[in-house]
Amino acid sequence: MPEGHTLYRLARDLDAAFAGTRVRVSSPQGRFAADAATLDGALLVGAESAGKHVFVEFEGDRFVHVHLGLIGTFDVVAGPAGAAVGAVRLRLENDRAHADLRGAIVCDLVTRARRDSVIGKLGPDPLRADADPERAWARIHRSDRALGDLLMDQDVLAGVGNVYRAEVLFRHRLDPLRPGRTLRHGQWQAMWDDLVVLLAEGVRSGRIDTVRPEHTPEAMGRAPRRDDHGGEVYVYRRTGQPCLVCGSVVRTTELKGRNLFWCPRCQPRFRSRAGRKP
Repeated sequence: MPEGHTLYRLARDLDAAFAGTRVRVSSPQGRFAADAATLDGALLVGAESAGKHVFVEFEGDRFVHVHLGLIGTFDVVAGPAGAAVGAVRLRLENDRAHADLRGAIVCDLVTRARRDSVIGKLGPDPLRADADPERAWARIHRSDRALGDLLMDQDVLAGVGNVYRAEVLFRHRLDPLRPGRTLRHGQWQAMWDDLVVLLAEGVRSGRIDTVRPEHTPEAMGRAPRRDDHGGEVYVYRRTGQPCLVCGSVVRTTELKGRNLFWCPRCQPRFRSRAGRKP
């Protein structure tokens, strides 16, 4: 599933291609045809992302709410559109570009009130200027749930997926199974600050790079990572390979239905000191 930086780039691309123009709106597949007809020819005000959601605003306080899910794509292409290829649920067009939406789990025409409700239920998004990390902290430090579980909960923290989850926990040497309530506020703030930087870099580069300068292929004299997700990472999808920092074997397990990756030496098992004898 695309992570927050991908949706932010998508909203930025939609905004650059269509904001301030009257847009031809259609649904070649037909599933969005009735709503598309009401939007056809309307002024597209702009687009924004919130976590893994995108909202495309039209005049009259109308928004197309999109969530790509696991297989959805929303391709923004310069130039005129040709015949639709595949199941295109939504097509946007103006004189300079077109955009085709396929495979999304959500494509709905909603009001501003509904848009505000969806965003209001999300945790803070490290890419949004209005994000308040204390909202996430309020949930984390009261919870017995594992940090690896909490960081993937979009109601706690928006926009972070499996890659950023694994990597930020590694970078801060935190056991993914450590209960949220055992985390210190300073540790959370450091993680948040790191995520702000990492996701912003993802927006800039279009890929997820999380290794520090001393662990890049050039610095270590190793081959670049080859993976369809791209980017240089410490533990994500590196099961059975040596840790770039300590050389231990990277491990994986399943947590709440998703693969979890970590280094057992750099992220040692958390043991609470509560109840220990002095």
